[in-house]
Amino acid sequence: QVQLVESGGGMVQAGGSLRLSCAASGSNLGINTMGWYRQAPGKQRDLVASITNFGSTNYADSVRGRFTISRDNAKNTVYLQMNSLKPEDTAIYHCNVRKWQFDYWGQGTQVTVSS
Repeated sequence: QVQLVESGGGMVQAGGSLRLSCAASGSNLGINTMGWYRQAPGKQRDLVASITNFGSTNYADSVRGRFTISRDNAKNTVYLQMNSLKPEDTAIYHCNVRKWQFDYWGQGTQVTVSS
């Protein structure tokens, strides 16, 4: 079992920045991809960015060039640096960790960007 603790959400004006963190409990053995998804009201949950244990990254087109995902394997932590935020980035952001063949989700952290 893996527990994920997210932090770093909040409210910011358009053009501002936020940094999200997600720490996974337990051993990092078997942890492969770590990532962030987001879900706006009335919409499905979509991938924002992901990073493999080899450091390969993947970004949604809407955030590429503005967001940067990184991870610290020693701390079992994944980060999402969000710059140049837009009102359309407003959503609940969920951390995701794949360990062995199982997916684990964080409780979500609210990000609100005002215009």
